[in-house]
Amino acid sequence: MPRVNEPVVEEQIVERDDDYRRVRTVRTVCAVIDVVCWTFAIVLLVHIFLVIAGANAGNGFFQFVAGWADGITLGLDGLFTPDNASVATLLNEGLAALLWLVIGGLLTALITRVALPVEHRRAWYRRTTTVR
Repeated sequence: MPRVNEPVVEEQIVERDDDYRRVRTVRTVCAVIDVVCWTFAIVLLVHIFLVIAGANAGNGFFQFVAGWADGITLGLDGLFTPDNASVATLLNEGLAALLWLVIGGLLTALITRVALPVEHRRAWYRRTTTVR
């Protein structure tokens, strides 16, 4: 004999399943954004290292990294123009790498804040009270 409350239980299970899918999707999107932004920052840092270390600019690896770095500098290539090319690369591409990390952090925080249910968000600060 079915009970009256069974449809409510089924609706709760469906709602939990929808929350699980949403949380999984949002966390996957945020992970992809993190990986892309960190990859861009690492490529820029590798290029900075190669320039400062005086790597052979004719080498295929150097050219590959330099070509990739040129495409992801966010237009900051000529922002700082000191006399030393190594310092210019350090300042311009270092700032771009830092901005990629900030952009990734802000995007994931915004997406998490907007798309996740409240109980699945990370709590940076949670105040607890004790009842006496």
